[in-house]
Amino acid sequence: MWGILENNKCHPYQINGVSDHIHILTHLHPTVALANLIKDVKLASSKFIKETKLFPDFGHWQDGYGAFTYSIDSKDRLVNYIKNQERHHMVKTFSEEYIELLQEHDIEFDEKYLL
Repeated sequence: MWGILENNKCHPYQINGVSDHIHILTHLHPTVALANLIKDVKLASSKFIKETKLFPDFGHWQDGYGAFTYSIDSKDRLVNYIKNQERHHMVKTFSEEYIELLQEHDIEFDEKYLL
């Protein structure tokens, strides 16, 4: 994933995942469309995961994704947050976390479409 980001002129800061999702903190180059970048990451990582049998039960990535923007001033806090996902998710589920992010960014949503 790191290499895909770099090949798309993005600067990755941190990537980490847990059993049901991943977080990627990256600078998005202005010439790169987010949807295309996500498509590239999902396609290449799916192929890698399946070929190497890295996660034997992996079927595919979900159809959607969430992307949020933050000030560069938040970078160190976000890097630390992503590094410590496992510990964080012992306290808060993915659904709880995602709803909080949507609310923090004033994004209207209907919970029936979230999972």
